[in-house]
Amino acid sequence: MELMNRYLPRHHFAETHSLYVPAAPARVLAVMGRADVVDDPVARRLIALREWPNRLAGRLGFAAALQGRPGFGLGNFTDLGEDSDRERAYGLAGRFWQSDYGLIDVPDAPSFLALEESGIAKLVMNFCTWPEGQGTRLTTCTRVWCSDEAARRRFLPYWLLIRPASGLIRQRLLRRARDAVLREAA
Repeated sequence: MELMNRYLPRHHFAETHSLYVPAAPARVLAVMGRADVVDDPVARRLIALREWPNRLAGRLGFAAALQGRPGFGLGNFTDLGEDSDRERAYGLAGRFWQSDYGLIDVPDAPSFLALEESGIAKLVMNFCTWPEGQGTRLTTCTRVWCSDEAARRRFLPYWLLIRPASGLIRQRLLRRARDAVLREAA
């Protein structure tokens, strides 16, 4: 977890999920950025549910920052890079507890590392591979660091609310990656 530790060495919240994939680590990690793997219809529905109040407000004529924007997805993350065939990492920064996520534009990995704004949360999600038997242990870890106590107090109830859906999305992502690798091998 070299990239995870480089970009978010300290954190306040974390979740980890893992599964076995009967393929080499390089093959497994290669599928993690593919659209057919990350574009999950269940994830899209859960995200739409999360965004529904903001989008409804926009339709009713109220101010709504999500109006006209595509649904939240991997494209909102900053690509933090890949460490050979062992790890791929993505970063996100903002005030996630806000109805529009309060995202901060972070154009690249050095900008993500340097970001120290108060009142925000920084999130790193990675995918790691380790040889295991004749295959690979694929793990995803998500860590969140809050820049100050006020951000941490605001993020905690949000985390408790979204963590089950977040965990489901990550577990499905791992299974979709495994299934993609197995389809390629067939």
